[in-house]
Amino acid sequence: MQGILGKKLGMTQIFADDGQAHPVTVIQAGPCLVVQRKTADKDGYESVQLGLVEERPARRVSKPQIGHFEKAGVAPMRRLVEFDVDSADESKAGDQVKVDIFSVDEFVDVVGTSKGKGFQGVIKRHGFGGGKATHGSMFHRAPGSIGQASDPSRVFPGTKLPGQTGNVRITTKNLRVVKIDAEKNLLFIKGAVPGPKNGYVAVKRAKRG
Repeated sequence: MQGILGKKLGMTQIFADDGQAHPVTVIQAGPCLVVQRKTADKDGYESVQLGLVEERPARRVSKPQIGHFEKAGVAPMRRLVEFDVDSADESKAGDQVKVDIFSVDEFVDVVGTSKGKGFQGVIKRHGFGGGKATHGSMFHRAPGSIGQASDPSRVFPGTKLPGQTGNVRITTKNLRVVKIDAEKNLLFIKGAVPGPKNGYVAVKRAKRG
Protein backbone atom coordinates (compact mmCIF):
# COMPACT_ATOMS: atom_id res chain seq x y z
CA MET A 1 0.00 0.00 0.00
CA GLN A 2 1.43 3.36 -1.08
CA GLY A 3 -0.57 5.68 1.16
CA ILE A 4 -3.31 6.33 3.65
CA LEU A 5 -6.05 8.90 4.24
CA GLY A 6 -6.24 10.94 7.44
CA LYS A 7 -7.16 14.17 9.20
CA LYS A 8 -4.82 16.90 10.38
CA LEU A 9 -5.19 17.34 14.15
CA GLY A 10 -2.69 20.17 14.64
CA MET A 11 0.96 20.83 15.47
CA THR A 12 3.13 20.19 18.51
CA GLN A 13 6.78 19.46 19.24
CA ILE A 14 8.76 16.33 20.06
CA PHE A 15 12.10 16.28 21.88
CA ALA A 16 14.82 14.07 20.45
CA ASP A 17 17.31 12.08 22.50
CA ASP A 18 19.83 14.94 22.27
CA GLY A 19 17.28 17.38 23.68
CA GLN A 20 16.55 19.14 20.41
CA ALA A 21 12.89 20.08 19.79
CA HIS A 22 11.33 19.13 16.46
CA PRO A 23 8.08 20.74 15.26
CA VAL A 24 5.69 18.02 14.10
CA THR A 25 2.21 17.78 12.63
CA VAL A 26 -0.11 15.18 14.17
CA ILE A 27 -2.27 13.31 11.67
CA GLN A 28 -5.08 10.88 12.50
CA ALA A 29 -4.07 8.42 9.79
CA GLY A 30 -6.77 5.82 9.36
CA PRO A 31 -8.04 3.30 9.96
CA CYS A 32 -9.09 3.07 6.33
CA LEU A 33 -11.04 0.44 4.44
CA VAL A 34 -10.58 -0.65 0.83
CA VAL A 35 -13.76 0.30 -1.01
CA GLN A 36 -12.71 -0.70 -4.54
CA ARG A 37 -9.79 -2.40 -6.26
CA LYS A 38 -9.38 -1.10 -9.81
CA THR A 39 -7.50 -3.18 -12.37
CA ALA A 40 -6.01 -2.49 -15.78
CA ASP A 41 -8.24 -5.07 -17.45
CA LYS A 42 -11.49 -3.59 -16.18
CA ASP A 43 -10.72 0.08 -15.43
CA GLY A 44 -7.63 0.78 -17.53
CA TYR A 45 -5.26 1.34 -14.61
CA GLU A 46 -4.21 -0.15 -11.28
CA SER A 47 -5.30 1.56 -8.07
CA VAL A 48 -6.93 1.07 -4.70
CA GLN A 49 -9.78 3.28 -3.46
CA LEU A 50 -9.63 3.90 0.29
CA GLY A 51 -12.25 5.37 2.59
CA LEU A 52 -11.53 6.95 5.98
CA VAL A 53 -13.40 5.43 8.93
CA GLU A 54 -14.62 8.20 11.26
CA GLU A 55 -16.50 8.29 14.57
CA ARG A 56 -19.55 9.98 13.08
CA PRO A 57 -21.12 8.16 10.11
CA ALA A 58 -21.61 9.93 6.81
CA ARG A 59 -24.94 11.67 6.23
CA ARG A 60 -26.80 12.69 3.09
CA VAL A 61 -25.41 9.79 1.08
CA SER A 62 -26.82 9.57 -2.44
CA LYS A 63 -28.33 6.36 -3.80
CA PRO A 64 -25.43 5.71 -6.23
CA GLN A 65 -22.99 6.10 -3.35
CA ILE A 66 -25.02 3.76 -1.15
CA GLY A 67 -24.88 1.13 -3.89
CA HIS A 68 -21.13 1.65 -4.27
CA PHE A 69 -20.52 1.07 -0.55
CA GLU A 70 -22.94 -1.86 -0.32
CA LYS A 71 -21.13 -3.58 -3.16
CA ALA A 72 -17.90 -3.33 -1.15
CA GLY A 73 -19.64 -4.46 2.04
CA VAL A 74 -18.61 -1.38 4.04
CA ALA A 75 -20.47 1.47 5.73
CA PRO A 76 -20.76 4.81 3.89
CA MET A 77 -17.80 7.14 4.38
CA ARG A 78 -17.31 10.84 3.76
CA ARG A 79 -13.92 10.78 2.07
CA LEU A 80 -12.55 8.50 -0.65
CA VAL A 81 -9.06 8.68 -2.18
CA GLU A 82 -7.29 6.51 -4.76
CA PHE A 83 -3.69 5.35 -4.47
CA ASP A 84 -1.66 3.80 -7.27
CA VAL A 85 -0.59 0.18 -6.86
CA ASP A 86 1.07 -2.39 -9.08
CA SER A 87 -0.63 -5.38 -10.63
CA ALA A 88 0.80 -7.67 -7.94
CA ASP A 89 -1.20 -5.96 -5.21
CA GLU A 90 -3.80 -8.33 -3.74
CA SER A 91 -5.96 -5.82 -1.90
CA LYS A 92 -9.69 -6.44 -2.01
CA ALA A 93 -12.81 -4.63 -0.86
CA GLY A 94 -13.18 -4.64 2.91
CA ASP A 95 -9.47 -4.90 3.75
CA GLN A 96 -8.28 -2.62 6.53
CA VAL A 97 -5.31 -0.24 6.16
CA LYS A 98 -3.68 1.22 9.26
CA VAL A 99 -0.87 3.63 10.04
CA ASP A 100 1.62 0.79 10.54
CA ILE A 101 2.22 0.67 6.78
CA PHE A 102 4.75 3.46 7.46
CA SER A 103 7.90 3.32 9.56
CA VAL A 104 9.89 5.84 11.59
CA ASP A 105 12.38 7.97 9.58
CA GLU A 106 10.53 7.20 6.35
CA PHE A 107 9.89 10.12 3.98
CA VAL A 108 6.36 10.87 2.82
CA ASP A 109 4.47 13.31 0.60
CA VAL A 110 1.35 14.94 2.08
CA VAL A 111 -1.47 16.15 -0.17
CA GLY A 112 -4.11 18.54 1.17
CA THR A 113 -6.17 21.65 0.47
CA SER A 114 -4.62 24.89 1.71
CA LYS A 115 -6.46 27.39 3.87
CA GLY A 116 -8.69 29.78 1.92
CA LYS A 117 -7.78 33.46 2.38
CA GLY A 118 -10.44 35.05 0.20
CA PHE A 119 -9.82 37.92 -2.22
CA GLN A 120 -6.35 39.37 -1.68
CA GLY A 121 -4.14 41.97 -3.30
CA VAL A 122 -0.89 41.38 -5.14
CA ILE A 123 1.32 41.90 -2.08
CA LYS A 124 -0.23 39.06 -0.10
CA ARG A 125 -1.13 36.92 -3.10
CA HIS A 126 2.12 37.14 -5.09
CA GLY A 127 4.61 38.74 -2.71
CA PHE A 128 4.98 42.08 -4.49
CA GLY A 129 7.23 44.57 -2.72
CA GLY A 130 4.94 47.58 -3.00
CA GLY A 131 5.92 51.24 -3.19
CA LYS A 132 7.36 53.66 -0.68
CA ALA A 133 5.48 54.10 2.58
CA THR A 134 6.27 57.84 2.79
CA HIS A 135 3.67 60.59 2.57
CA GLY A 136 2.83 61.80 -0.90
CA SER A 137 4.16 58.77 -2.79
CA MET A 138 0.64 57.84 -4.02
CA PHE A 139 1.88 54.29 -4.63
CA HIS A 140 1.80 51.89 -1.68
CA ARG A 141 0.20 48.50 -2.40
CA ALA A 142 -0.91 48.85 -6.02
CA PRO A 143 0.25 46.35 -8.69
CA GLY A 144 1.63 49.00 -11.02
CA SER A 145 1.51 48.88 -14.83
CA ILE A 146 -0.12 45.74 -16.25
CA GLY A 147 0.06 46.53 -19.98
CA GLN A 148 0.62 49.09 -22.73
CA ALA A 149 -1.91 51.46 -24.25
CA SER A 150 -1.42 51.37 -28.02
CA ASP A 151 0.41 48.07 -28.48
CA PRO A 152 -0.66 45.37 -27.67
CA SER A 153 -3.68 47.17 -26.15
CA ARG A 154 -4.50 44.31 -23.85
CA VAL A 155 -3.42 42.54 -20.67
CA PHE A 156 -1.48 39.32 -21.28
CA PRO A 157 -2.89 36.08 -19.84
CA GLY A 158 -1.13 35.01 -16.68
CA THR A 159 -0.42 38.53 -15.46
CA LYS A 160 -0.18 38.54 -11.67
CA LEU A 161 -3.23 40.40 -10.37
CA PRO A 162 -5.41 40.48 -7.23
CA GLY A 163 -7.82 37.59 -6.80
CA GLN A 164 -8.83 34.48 -4.88
CA THR A 165 -6.04 33.23 -2.62
CA GLY A 166 -5.66 29.79 -1.06
CA ASN A 167 -8.12 26.87 -1.10
CA VAL A 168 -6.06 24.96 -3.66
CA ARG A 169 -4.57 21.47 -3.76
CA ILE A 170 -0.99 21.45 -2.42
CA THR A 171 1.56 18.64 -2.10
CA THR A 172 4.31 19.03 0.51
CA LYS A 173 7.12 16.65 -0.39
CA ASN A 174 9.81 14.73 1.50
CA LEU A 175 8.59 15.10 5.09
CA ARG A 176 10.12 12.73 7.62
CA VAL A 177 8.03 10.49 9.89
CA VAL A 178 9.25 11.16 13.44
CA LYS A 179 6.92 8.95 15.47
CA ILE A 180 4.07 6.46 14.98
CA ASP A 181 1.36 5.61 17.52
CA ALA A 182 -0.21 2.43 16.15
CA GLU A 183 -2.74 2.10 18.99
CA LYS A 184 -4.27 5.54 18.40
CA ASN A 185 -3.55 5.62 14.62
CA LEU A 186 -1.45 8.77 14.96
CA LEU A 187 1.29 9.82 12.59
CA PHE A 188 3.82 12.47 13.69
CA ILE A 189 5.43 14.17 10.68
CA LYS A 190 8.21 16.74 10.98
CA GLY A 191 7.22 20.14 9.63
CA ALA A 192 3.96 21.66 8.47
CA VAL A 193 1.40 20.13 6.12
CA PRO A 194 -1.24 21.99 4.07
CA GLY A 195 -4.73 22.63 5.33
CA PRO A 196 -6.54 23.67 8.52
CA LYS A 197 -7.18 21.61 11.63
CA ASN A 198 -9.50 18.65 10.96
CA GLY A 199 -8.76 18.99 7.25
CA TYR A 200 -8.42 15.81 5.18
CA VAL A 201 -4.96 14.90 3.93
CA ALA A 202 -3.52 12.02 1.93
CA VAL A 203 -0.15 10.68 3.07
CA LYS A 204 1.88 8.92 0.37
CA ARG A 205 5.30 7.34 0.24
CA ALA A 206 7.77 9.90 -1.09
CA LYS A 207 8.73 9.35 -4.71
CA ARG A 208 12.08 11.12 -4.40
CA GLY A 209 12.72 11.04 -0.66
